[in-house]
Amino acid sequence: MDLPGFIVPAGAQDAESIHEITASAGNFSPEEVATVDELFGEYLQQGGKAGDYNFLVYREDGGVLGYACYGPRPLTQGTYDLYWLATNPRCQKRGIGLALLRRVEEEVRRLGGRLLVIETSGREDYQSVRRFYLNAGCILASTIRDFYKPGDDLVLFVRYV
Repeated sequence: MDLPGFIVPAGAQDAESIHEITASAGNFSPEEVATVDELFGEYLQQGGKAGDYNFLVYREDGGVLGYACYGPRPLTQGTYDLYWLATNPRCQKRGIGLALLRRVEEEVRRLGGRLLVIETSGREDYQSVRRFYLNAGCILASTIRDFYKPGDDLVLFVRYV
C-alpha cells in the first residue's frame, strides 16, 4: 500500500504533535504521556542520532500523523524494543501504523538488530492493538498476568527482523 506521506526521523518541531497523538490515543495514562515526552526529550538531547531512544514520524500534508519510538534493549545482542507506536485516532486504519512498524524493522536491521520486542497491555481497550501486531506478523511470545496492576496483563510480542 502506498501512502501519500513519508517517514523521517523526528525533530524538535515534532514535540507537540507527538504529545498530542499520545494524549489523544485514548488508552494511555497521564503518566504514560509524560513518559513519551521524557523519552522524546532524551532523544533530542542525543541530537536525534541513533541511541537509546529513536523517534520516527509519519508526515503528510505538513503534519505528523503518527510516530514510533524504538531502541536497543540493554544487555542484549541485536535485540531492540519498540517502546511506542501511535497514530492520530482520526487517521487509524489507513496503514500508517504498519508503515511505521515496517520502517522500524528496516532501521533495526540497518543497525545490526535481529529481534524486535513489543510489550503491550492485555486490557480490553488494547484488543485492537494486539490484533494489529498479530496481523503485522508479530509472534505472541507470552502473557504475564497482572503485570502492570491487577487485571492488566503484559502481552509480549516479538518480530524477527
